[in-house]
Amino acid sequence: MNTLRFMTSGSVDNGKSTLIGRLLYDSNSILMDQLSVVKKRSLKNNNEDHKIDLSLFTDGLRAEIEQGITIDVAYKYFSTSKRKFIIADVPGHTQYTRNMVTGATHVDLSIILIDACYGVVEQTQRHSLILGMLNIPNIILAINKMDLVNYDQQIYQSIISKYEIIAKRVGLNNKIETIPISAKNGDNVVNKSKHMKWYTGPSLLYLLENIIINKEPYLEPSRYPVQYVIISKNEKKKNINRGYAGKIISGTYKKGDKVRIYPSKSKTYIQSIMDNGVHTIKEAVAPKSVVLYLEDEIDISRGDLIVKEKDIHPIFSQKLEVILCWMSNNSLNKRNRYLFQIHSLVVPVLIEKIIYRIDVNTLKMENDPLYAELNDLVRVKMKTSIPIPYDSYKKIKENGASILIDETNYSTVAACMIQ
Repeated sequence: MNTLRFMTSGSVDNGKSTLIGRLLYDSNSILMDQLSVVKKRSLKNNNEDHKIDLSLFTDGLRAEIEQGITIDVAYKYFSTSKRKFIIADVPGHTQYTRNMVTGATHVDLSIILIDACYGVVEQTQRHSLILGMLNIPNIILAINKMDLVNYDQQIYQSIISKYEIIAKRVGLNNKIETIPISAKNGDNVVNKSKHMKWYTGPSLLYLLENIIINKEPYLEPSRYPVQYVIISKNEKKKNINRGYAGKIISGTYKKGDKVRIYPSKSKTYIQSIMDNGVHTIKEAVAPKSVVLYLEDEIDISRGDLIVKEKDIHPIFSQKLEVILCWMSNNSLNKRNRYLFQIHSLVVPVLIEKIIYRIDVNTLKMENDPLYAELNDLVRVKMKTSIPIPYDSYKKIKENGASILIDETNYSTVAACMIQ
């Protein structure tokens, strides 16, 4: 049984937390003690219709409960007979864009929620832009609160038509599934609605259970970043063995493969592969964690990248162009210096130029800005202190995602997508 990782996105009060609560509740994925607590909280909130407040299943932080909004990324897990699910409920407010980027990094699908009463708003554009930049492969557009517009088909179709224009502007070229729902009442969420007979498509849960996840990292060029160097003594041969532990982020590795090590560009062969540090295996594929032992004594450190010689190799350069989501209260300025981290490799980096900044509300592009501020999306040119091996985020996401770190306090200041 495979696992689908998905997120909900949309403007504040569009019903993201309520939708997740509905999925959990109607699929019988709520524990009895959780249900009891939520029922009590619902009564305390002076619930007029005496129904369960489904959003309380995900809005767990004290500030979220007090304000009635989602601030942090809340993760929930449930399963059906067909598939396991990991849900990221991400915040809708503009000031929590960084939280949304964090939640969206590793998902296979995003549900974009639009309030039928308001249609496409600025937040919808902003979230769609981020999803396009993050290269999310599957999108479901859910028009929520259809009960508040009397389940009107024309309103639904009008919103879909307007969103198609936005999708083209932000580069969402993948096929977008559309569905009218009422998360509060359960229309078309788990069960088909009796109020929208004009909608002949499947329920939301059916789409989630049956959507195809095109995720085959083992078919991509091989990339193995070294996380730890394991040193052990061989008493019989009286020598030292060095193993290189890490996770295969793409491709396939076999005993006897000729490999090249970056950044040294040294070449050698795989002598053996250990699974869980105990069993020797002949072959390992992404995304498996293993220990590689090599035939030759080569100076290899944490952060080095091992690539099969016959595969397409990564770009190896000090010059990068990167899309940043700026996450710091301190401004990004040209000529600023930071630490650049990709996997376990950390090197100093200089921001040479801010190429443009995108206004996430109007989608307009400001060329050559002087600075960037919290939650801004910008494209920059940067130069690392030494050449590093990397891939375009759109080609091999796992080897094109990175972060910037403040040199003074070691806090993360930006999420990076290498172009």
